[in-house]
Amino acid sequence: MSGSQSSSIMDQNTTNSTQGSCGVSEMPARAFFISVYSLVFLASLALNSIAIYVYFCKSTSQSSITVYLKNLVIADMFVCLCLILRITKYANTSVEIQRIYCNFGAPASYLNMYSSILFMGYIAANRYMRIVRPQETHVLQTVRSSRYICIVTWAVMLCFNCVYIAFFASARKENTPQSGFNCESFHNSLLKKIYLALQISSFLVFLSVLVSLILFYWGNVQRLRQAQRTMPQTPGNTKLSKSKRNMRVLVALFCVCFVPYHLVRLPYVLISPRLHDCTTAQVFDIIKELTVLLAVLNASLDPLIYFVFCKTFRARLNLQRFQQRNQ
Repeated sequence: MSGSQSSSIMDQNTTNSTQGSCGVSEMPARAFFISVYSLVFLASLALNSIAIYVYFCKSTSQSSITVYLKNLVIADMFVCLCLILRITKYANTSVEIQRIYCNFGAPASYLNMYSSILFMGYIAANRYMRIVRPQETHVLQTVRSSRYICIVTWAVMLCFNCVYIAFFASARKENTPQSGFNCESFHNSLLKKIYLALQISSFLVFLSVLVSLILFYWGNVQRLRQAQRTMPQTPGNTKLSKSKRNMRVLVALFCVCFVPYHLVRLPYVLISPRLHDCTTAQVFDIIKELTVLLAVLNASLDPLIYFVFCKTFRARLNLQRFQQRNQ
């Protein structure tokens, strides 16, 4: 073997090693995410199983808010189940496993995460309308209309995901990516454009829900201040105070879980392909993964919404506790 051939092979190996180490491919980082995601999975599975049991096996009340909460718990449970593929992705770095995750696991996670975001927005809008029009029921607050809204939401989200999955399955890359952690490395030129359009659309959905939540909370605060000035001793003020607290919990959970993710996600999609320095790319990728972790954590925190917003949920939990004490 000549010296030039040996040097060329050494340079190629060095390049492949550098590419393979970019992203979250270092063993300590992988072990960290496997451990944390496993804990989140177990917590989400336990809490959402309880919520499903209460809503679908014990609860008999029907209201628009209950319909949205039921769909939220379904979305959270699917987010939880998608963690199995995500944990497998970290445990096994083979290209086949990464391709399976990117083709099915990632789109399913997006489907359920943005469905959760929309359902949280519907819950906030429903609660706000009860404050603005406490003596009447708007057409959007009926059980029938809320069911239609949920069906359309699932259908639209599923349609977008099916489009992505179909184009991903048909995409053919000339070069096999060195690091399977980056789903974008499997994309061809057409799929890159589709993926960017979906990311921008998802960001706009998130932004519209975030602005709505802030406006609903601000309107609630203003309504409470007005009621306290005009009728300070009215019992209705207590109800408004509880509504303000409920909205605060919803907005806080939404901001903690989803704001960091969306602050990082779109810049990551736009900037990451242009990064040539491996260290910078690796740091950026780890930051993105940490924000994904916060977003997924929402599936474990949403049961707090069920407890705060739904009297039936609280009553059923208290009844279960009482029955367990007497056994």
